[in-house]
Amino acid sequence: MSVTSPAPAKHYLMNAAVIVAALGYFVDIYDLVLFSIVRIPSLQDLGVTSQAMLLEQGVLLLNMQMAGMLLGGIGWGILGDKRGRLSVLFGSIFLYSIANILNGFVTDISTYAVLRFIAGVGLAGELGAGITLVSEVLPKEKRGYGTMVVATIGISGAILAGVIGEYFGWRTAYFIGGGLGMLLLFLRVGIYESGMFKNLKETHVTRGNFLSLFTNVRRFTKYLKCILIGVPIWYVVGILITFSPEFGQVLNVDGTVSAARAVSFCYLGLVFGDFASGYLSQQFRSRRNVVLAFMLLLAVIVGIYLISENISLNGFYILCVALGFASGYWAVFVTIAAEQFGTNIRATVTTTVPNFVRGAVVPLTLAFTVLKDGIGLVPGALVLAVVSVLVAVYAIATLEETYGKDLDYMEQL
Repeated sequence: MSVTSPAPAKHYLMNAAVIVAALGYFVDIYDLVLFSIVRIPSLQDLGVTSQAMLLEQGVLLLNMQMAGMLLGGIGWGILGDKRGRLSVLFGSIFLYSIANILNGFVTDISTYAVLRFIAGVGLAGELGAGITLVSEVLPKEKRGYGTMVVATIGISGAILAGVIGEYFGWRTAYFIGGGLGMLLLFLRVGIYESGMFKNLKETHVTRGNFLSLFTNVRRFTKYLKCILIGVPIWYVVGILITFSPEFGQVLNVDGTVSAARAVSFCYLGLVFGDFASGYLSQQFRSRRNVVLAFMLLLAVIVGIYLISENISLNGFYILCVALGFASGYWAVFVTIAAEQFGTNIRATVTTTVPNFVRGAVVPLTLAFTVLKDGIGLVPGALVLAVVSVLVAVYAIATLEETYGKDLDYMEQL
């Protein structure tokens, strides 16, 4: 492992890179959760009427979006290490903004599915490139605060998506999301590349070698653990919240559960959870212990959610907030991934890890569908919860602590 010369650091927290990354993630999250919010009204408008088909077509379109994110994460990650973090920040937002604008014009399921895939490819690059850039321009003592700001501001984009999707119609919601993305492109002019990456470009070291993550047992194990840490978060978002109307019916909630409101309340909890986990990881000087504590809290809240029969509608939404809060270690999780690897492969890791986690929604929803048909909706969700949390707890407990780690080094690939 060789060390590069130190790059000059921005010693103030709210610099341009942090602000622009936060706003970019805001738009990214808006567009990312929008389908979960407008799933039912958009499919009904396109001619899908039965409950069974709404669930089946909803799973198909969600999986198309997540498959796009899985492939896009690899491509954008490699590009981020080869061409720079800023190239990803510009390219990804342009692609998903155009795709979402076109989503507002769809008239059939097939076109809808293709555009959700393209949007997924675009959405894949935003968070990883932003977190990588922020991690590299801030001093190690403030790094956690920077990623906390990015996640806290960014995740609140889901709240706006919930309001727009609920009251302005699904087509308008897609138009607004695409328009916000195009507007953000202008704000990114003048943002500078990280000093660590500039130093890296002057060397002849291999950059962005995605396959190198699989050719070394120690490196692969560390990479896999980084992915597994985040799976419970997207179990909550992709299963419990996305299909909250169906859970509401089975649990005999007193009222009709709105997916838009469930998403908004969940992400409201995520805003506070990400702020709390980021702040606590700085105060206790430990990423690992804070994430472990949040996972244990999440296990308790999921259990309460799945046994809460005959509760009021407001009570159900309070549980959605609680699920969001307990899932709010996303910023710390992505920061851990960025801190585990060297500069020459950091963008590849930090971009692919959250997208493999999001892509895990595909096997999760497929498994959920099989379990639901076999043992029922609630028991099936419970089985997935137990597996997801246990694997994640093992992963975080066996990863090294990265708080305060010097990131100015390269991996020998």
